[in-house]
Amino acid sequence: MEAKAIARYIRMSPMKVGIVLDLIRDKNVNEAFAILQYTPKDAAQVVYKVLKSAVANAENNLNLDVARLYVSEAHVGQGPTLKRYRPHAQGRAFHIKKRTSHITLVVKERA
Repeated sequence: MEAKAIARYIRMSPMKVGIVLDLIRDKNVNEAFAILQYTPKDAAQVVYKVLKSAVANAENNLNLDVARLYVSEAHVGQGPTLKRYRPHAQGRAFHIKKRTSHITLVVKERA
């Protein structure tokens, strides 16, 4: 049995979120919470919330034991990109791509 949580349209680059997800993949949830709490990246706060939601789903919906849960899957996909323009010299325009992310976390019970 596995519990899943998804956060969509997070206003953060998927590359930045991916760095944080690599830290917690295949770790016990308690260890993952500790890692996220002391990781000095903005993405750590968002991933912390998603992990908390996945653990709550496992506990309340599937009656899984929280002490035996681990992060089995952690991946991020690119959401829609907001395209903006900034004026530059000599009438040119500078493109700004504000990227968004879809974060998916799956927790399972260790056998």
